[in-house]
Amino acid sequence: MGSAQSDPKSRSYLWTLFFAASLICSAYFIGCSSFGSEYKERLRRWQVIEKMQSTTSNKCQDLCRSSGSEALPQGIVRKTSDFKMRPLWNNSVKDNEPKPSMSLLALAVGIKQKEVVDQTVKKFPLSDFVVMLFHYDGVVDKWRDLPWSDHAIHVSAVNQTKWWFAKRFLHPDIVAEYDYIFLWDEDLGVENFNPRRYLSIVKDERLEISQPALDPAKSAVSHPITARQPKSRVHRRMYKFKGSGRCYHNSTSPPCIGWVEMMAPVFSKAAWRCVWYMIQNDLIHAWGLDFQLGYCAQGDRTKNVGVVDSEYIVHLGLLTLGVFNGTESNSHSGSQVHLSQEKHFAEPSESHVVDNRVEVRRQSYFEMQIFRDRWKNAVKDDKCWVDPFQYLANQTNN
Repeated sequence: MGSAQSDPKSRSYLWTLFFAASLICSAYFIGCSSFGSEYKERLRRWQVIEKMQSTTSNKCQDLCRSSGSEALPQGIVRKTSDFKMRPLWNNSVKDNEPKPSMSLLALAVGIKQKEVVDQTVKKFPLSDFVVMLFHYDGVVDKWRDLPWSDHAIHVSAVNQTKWWFAKRFLHPDIVAEYDYIFLWDEDLGVENFNPRRYLSIVKDERLEISQPALDPAKSAVSHPITARQPKSRVHRRMYKFKGSGRCYHNSTSPPCIGWVEMMAPVFSKAAWRCVWYMIQNDLIHAWGLDFQLGYCAQGDRTKNVGVVDSEYIVHLGLLTLGVFNGTESNSHSGSQVHLSQEKHFAEPSESHVVDNRVEVRRQSYFEMQIFRDRWKNAVKDDKCWVDPFQYLANQTNN
């Protein structure tokens, strides 16, 4: 250090560096003073925002926001929708306008059952029901001559069952506006059925999952529990009689108790939210689903699932699933087909008709086994799930 101070060249070099550094610092503070003040202002603002966020974090931490809507103010988010058609003009929109109580009738239909479907829809007043048709044969325009057709929602996809349609077009957030969802087949006789009286009974009996009883004299009855019981309003279980041999007084499982079939189920919107999740995306026949519906009964399936006897229907049991006639294909939406019902189907005489009903039936059984295996694996893998009905059965046995 002493040698540097005594060396003139070293002292000159140090003074040069000091002078250059002074010029640079002066230029920075003079030329960038506005930048410095802007930076300070930005910093102040971010500190304020951070302070606001920290003060509101406790208030908002429990606010449940729908996935994908986090960037939006909560008041603009609309979580649900409906099938109500909106006019292109003269449509007065009122946020607080009370909505009428509505339910949904969804039918899987083919043009060959047009007359039967027409009689069904006419039973459901448009003031109380939204009608939705799933056209499995791709034919839509031939329904236009019916007076209610323009008020219905038409969805077309060739050779698909009603469960395929339901999984894709009846999401719980879409049907959340409807109190009850009627997910029906097309081959139902409704001469002795009144939807308003039916829903009145369902509400009074607090049925979350239900179906109208079947007239045993005219219907294709697959399970005795669905047959109408004379002089009864509603029944929830099946007792052993007439050699059925399956159900007893202490039976606690479907199809003896807490069970409906799949041709004409009616779901509350709460039950449907559960059922929709249980419908498999790739299993379109839904065989086996009926035995698990009780888990969606919003409680005790022995009380919340039932068959309404006083409002009953006829199940024609038409077997059209898999019959292909030229460019038109019929696909029945029912969940079960039995060989004993063959008499209900008139064999087509045209030479160009292809009948794949046997293959369809085989696929239905195949999918039922897949669903059963998935259920068993899901129960085994979910360590947090407790089967409420198994628990009740154990308590009863003890």
